Amino acid sequence: MAFPATGRVDTLLVATGDPVGQGVLLAATNQAAADNAVIQAQAALFRAQAQVAELQAGARPQEIDGVQAEVDALQARLAQLSDAERPQAVAAARAELAAAQAAYRQLSNGPRTEARIQALVDKSNAEAALQQAQSAYNRVASSNDVGMLPESRALQQATNNFEAAKARYDALYAAPDADIVAAAFAQVQAAQAALDQLLSPATASQLAEAEAQVRSAQARLDLLKAGATDQALAKAAVDVTEAEAAYKLAQAKRADTELRAPFTGTVTAVTITTGEMVQPGQNVVTVADLANLRVETTDLSERDVARVTIGQPATIYIEALNSDIAGRVAEIAPAANVIGGDVVYTVTIELQEQPADLRWGMSADVQIDTQSP
Repeated sequence: MAFPATGRVDTLLVATGDPVGQGVLLAATNQAAADNAVIQAQAALFRAQAQVAELQAGARPQEIDGVQAEVDALQARLAQLSDAERPQAVAAARAELAAAQAAYRQLSNGPRTEARIQALVDKSNAEAALQQAQSAYNRVASSNDVGMLPESRALQQATNNFEAAKARYDALYAAPDADIVAAAFAQVQAAQAALDQLLSPATASQLAEAEAQVRSAQARLDLLKAGATDQALAKAAVDVTEAEAAYKLAQAKRADTELRAPFTGTVTAVTITTGEMVQPGQNVVTVADLANLRVETTDLSERDVARVTIGQPATIYIEALNSDIAGRVAEIAPAANVIGGDVVYTVTIELQEQPADLRWGMSADVQIDTQSP
């Protein structure tokens, strides 16, 4: 047995004399690289298949909704730039600016005097109620299970009310957060800029740019709704076919890195070691079916082979064992061999019995009964 490609032996699992079953791994080369190539090819196949599935499914509703919102926004901006929609847009921008200015002024000036007075009154009333509840609680504080008395629950409620009123009072008198004030001022500036832009007539280039943006967004929306083209689906299908072929090729190359027993037998020779480089076609392991030995002739002449037919009985004399074994013609070579100038044919004889001490490679004399049918 031989590897079909050059490689370094990284797995050797058998030695001479080991019995092996059909399909058992004997040796392997470059397995890590081959495994990695298979994984990469499989990943490429999965990507190609996912692309086909995505094209067939079409755009998701969320994608269509997102582009539709973009189209609507661009169309609204184009309408604002046009003279027909300018008065309504200006009025809306003025209202937005007024609201932003009012919110900013309130942050800058603080709460109104009426709100501050009301917060002070609420705080004072809550404080008085707390003092009354505290007095009532003190009168019964020495009683057992004081926590279960109504005075205890009333004191807790009064404490909560006072804390809430105090928090509202403190919030009204606290300086506003600088970040909030800055954000409100930025909103005023943005609203003013939007109004200024609307008050300035749009130029031809601005209108053209806005119209181009609307057309571009609308085209993208139409493509999403239409789904994949036949050409895109065909290309994706070709990509899948190519990825499948690459995956099968990687699997085949992975299989070429392994030598597996072709049948149940015995390892009769191992000519490699782990780490050794092997060449294509180099014999590295020999496996034999020693349970079914056969005899092959080496000197049957072209004159004699014409009288031999498959099935004829034969007697095999094994000189090393000094014994005869019965056999039968199983195969006749269709082509001749030339040995020492003589034309000879190989005839294979199957043994009807196999002595236990018979060995591969022993010499044998064969007599074929050509008179039998």
